[in-house]
Amino acid sequence: QVQLVESGGGSVQAGGSLRLSCAASGYSLSTYCMAWFRQTPGKEREGVAVIDVDDSTTYARSVKGRFTISLDNAKNTLYLQMNGLKPEDTAMYYCAAEPSHAGSWYGLSVGAYNYWGQGTQVTVSS
Repeated sequence: QVQLVESGGGSVQAGGSLRLSCAASGYSLSTYCMAWFRQTPGKEREGVAVIDVDDSTTYARSVKGRFTISLDNAKNTLYLQMNGLKPEDTAMYYCAAEPSHAGSWYGLSVGAYNYWGQGTQVTVSS
């Protein structure tokens, strides 16, 4: 049973930093494509960052240069370091996972991921 549990959300002022964590159990992260998504009420869930099994990363244009996705295989934990936070970063943040297959690329597509955490709220005040 694949389980993902996010933590690290909170309230910060604009310009501040937070580090989100996503602890995985039931499988090894090293064999899965992992991603962070976010969603605000009334809007569609959007991709933030993804890291593949070869450690390649992709970021949404809105967070590139401010956010960093990383993986600690020893701890089986995914991270999202968020610096220079802006009020528009306010959202519920979710981690997602999908088994990686040769030739596959899931990117920041919501529909490509079948395993999701419960989310952690990030609120950035101006």
